[in-house]
Amino acid sequence: MTRPITAGVDGSQESLAALAWAGREAVRRGLPLRVVHAWRYAEQLATADRGTQRGWASDAVTEAVRAVAERHPQLATTVDVVEGEPVHALVRAAADAEMLVLGSRGHGPVVGFLLGSVGQQVIAGTARPVVLVRAEDRPAAEAAGRDVVVGQHGDSEDSAAVLRFAFETAAARGAGVRAVRAWTLPPVFAYSPGSLKLLDDAGGLEPYEKEALSAALGPWRERFPGVPVTEHVEMGSAGQVLLSAAARAQLLVVGRRAHRSAVGARIGSVAHGVLHHAECPVAVVPHE
Repeated sequence: MTRPITAGVDGSQESLAALAWAGREAVRRGLPLRVVHAWRYAEQLATADRGTQRGWASDAVTEAVRAVAERHPQLATTVDVVEGEPVHALVRAAADAEMLVLGSRGHGPVVGFLLGSVGQQVIAGTARPVVLVRAEDRPAAEAAGRDVVVGQHGDSEDSAAVLRFAFETAAARGAGVRAVRAWTLPPVFAYSPGSLKLLDDAGGLEPYEKEALSAALGPWRERFPGVPVTEHVEMGSAGQVLLSAAARAQLLVVGRRAHRSAVGARIGSVAHGVLHHAECPVAVVPHE
């Protein structure tokens, strides 16, 4: 089954940038584009019944999609205007998508589909990648010479989905991959005889981290031999190292594990930090 690239549109400038990004990516990958808009019936508008309000929502989305269709006349596009709660609508839409693309303000509060905890619920509630795009995003940022930066953590199995997404995206764009692995000194009590032996065999902490990154990248180098790869291992907090490495990236790819708490779904601190501060679009990919 061919999965579409799905864009959530809510009328904000951020969501329109996300729609444009999704259209370009769909063309690059040879996939269809699906546009989803969730709306709620406003009972307080006594002069406008449900059908009228739905028509307003449909007209607004149609206008937004027209611009994408004019830029990419060969792109197969479908539009779904659904009445209901945005989180549920987007999570359902993401289930059948290659990826879900949403707008993000970055640098502070997130708006539109990502207002308050809504964005975290969408990201944590789907098993598909979610890409966040800021209003300032432009096609020129995808120019040659800008890498797809991906954060790698754990072993090869832990990072397989994240690396797959990064390499597939880079291959579709003719770009390189910069794989980043951040490390910090663990507390003394975290050491065990087994871990000490591994570190001793590798020659220390930094060589061990470099070896781990190289091992994780091995299968993807073989699968995508035409994608240039740069390995970046640096001591420091994962969020800060990734943001620094992605200063001139065309896309930053990070993994996430959803965390549940008394107040609902939450995403990891690294993903949360880069979503708010990265200059480029951010893809959040769930671990398999």
